[in-house]
Amino acid sequence: MTDTIAELTARFPRSGTVTWIGIRPERKSPLVSVSPVEITSNGLAGDHRNRPGKRAVTLIQAEHLPAIASLAGLEALDPTLLRRNIVVSGINLIALRNSTFRIGSALLRGTGLCAPCSRMEQILGPGGYNAVRGHGGITAEVVEPGTVALGDALIWDNADDRHKGDNFPG
Repeated sequence: MTDTIAELTARFPRSGTVTWIGIRPERKSPLVSVSPVEITSNGLAGDHRNRPGKRAVTLIQAEHLPAIASLAGLEALDPTLLRRNIVVSGINLIALRNSTFRIGSALLRGTGLCAPCSRMEQILGPGGYNAVRGHGGITAEVVEPGTVALGDALIWDNADDRHKGDNFPG
């Protein structure tokens, strides 16, 4: 018997792992690496963008950092330059569309793609904006506050909410 698309998209080979966490204490300031950090209903404690909503937390895949670096003509890429809150390895973040997932003790819901900002041209050089396009990660809203630390797992949480709309392509 052939698996349905719903069954296929509900299956992950493994959980993800938090490899980096950062906050920006002030607008346009550099990110500061932190661990652990509280995820409040407004996002990461201490982050200047600390307000509730669909973009409360931003996440990017560690596997995309070398791709962005290569596309930007760089040897390596420090995650602080990309202005995302959490770097995760081992799980396809785009596959978490419209889904809840546990990261540390917090419960988040993937809400959309995290498009690059125009500052990528200044930070990564000419073409930096396009180097990040399609690799910028996802945005998430906070369902349940909690704490996240380096090495914590990101685990897809709820099969029931998996296909309740299409907030972003995947």
